[in-house]
Amino acid sequence: MTLSVRLQHRQGDFTLDARFEAPPGITVLFGRSGSGKTTLVNALAGLIRPDAGRIAVDDRVLFDSDRGLCLPPHRRRLGYVFQEGRLFPHLSVRQNLLYGRWFAARVGPRADLAQVVEMLGIGALLDRRPAALSGGEKQRVAIGRALLAAPGLILADEPLAALDEARKAEILPYFERLRDATRVPILYVSHSAAEVARLATTVVVLDGGRVIRQGPATEVLGDPGVTPLGARAAGAVLEARVVRHHDDGLSELSAGGLPLFLPRVPQTPGTVLRLRIAAHDVILSRERPVGLSALNILPAMVHEVRPGGGPGAIVSLDSAAGRLLARVTQRSAQALGLAPGVACHAVIKTVAVAPEDIGH
Repeated sequence: MTLSVRLQHRQGDFTLDARFEAPPGITVLFGRSGSGKTTLVNALAGLIRPDAGRIAVDDRVLFDSDRGLCLPPHRRRLGYVFQEGRLFPHLSVRQNLLYGRWFAARVGPRADLAQVVEMLGIGALLDRRPAALSGGEKQRVAIGRALLAAPGLILADEPLAALDEARKAEILPYFERLRDATRVPILYVSHSAAEVARLATTVVVLDGGRVIRQGPATEVLGDPGVTPLGARAAGAVLEARVVRHHDDGLSELSAGGLPLFLPRVPQTPGTVLRLRIAAHDVILSRERPVGLSALNILPAMVHEVRPGGGPGAIVSLDSAAGRLLARVTQRSAQALGLAPGVACHAVIKTVAVAPEDIGH
């Protein structure tokens, strides 16, 4: 299934004018606060009526201003995962899940309760009430309730924003499973670069109510011109395969044939992982450096040097591992003679890639 969106809506001094398509998987709406993410999600959910446009999931039209069509929220077949679980406090986990399934009986084949429970790892929670659950457990139950409603589209509005780092680490793998195990498009709102890098099949970048970039996560996040959260949050995404685990606590990966060493990862050899490499963790050298503690030294070619508004610059690099970004000072870029086509080496500290920047 594919979500197709074309919307125009004015709200006070703010104007939303967005157009994009979301294929199966997770499409992340990415941008700073005030960029229009919440307005867009509310329009998709039917909570506001846009001034003009069209919303459709495959051939099922939810809104079409030309036809005067605007389905109410309860007829849109949406699963909604909020920042907080918003579970019914007087019902058990099992009853909360079955509440979602009750809606599915009216619109199509029911999702399999046992399969959803197993996928989300909530079998031991079924007889508990929400007050006895952690934040991460509540979010897993909320995801299950959304799935069991047999939705044509799942909306997740910053579902990890209210969780601490430990709970975020707990819930992220379940969103990865959801992305890989269902054909239902998921629109996921976030302003976290790490979440985008781990989860996104497609990234839609919003700025000032307009879509300024959209495409696969590796392409969008590797574009030095797309830094909606500022240069300090810039970073690229690599795909790498686990090769082996070493006795000294390091895992060796292969990214495009280049070796990468990380603190030990739990995945077995052969597993393909996504790695977010923050631009400020990449050091550049024209010659291959020697005598460094860093283990990851990747030959690369400068693709673009993009100066910022201050003393810094973002350098995009092409390597066998994929597109990389490096954040350096403009003085360093000039001293090294960095320009498109110049060969150099990207140096990445082994411990610079945090566990939250590694995903399936």
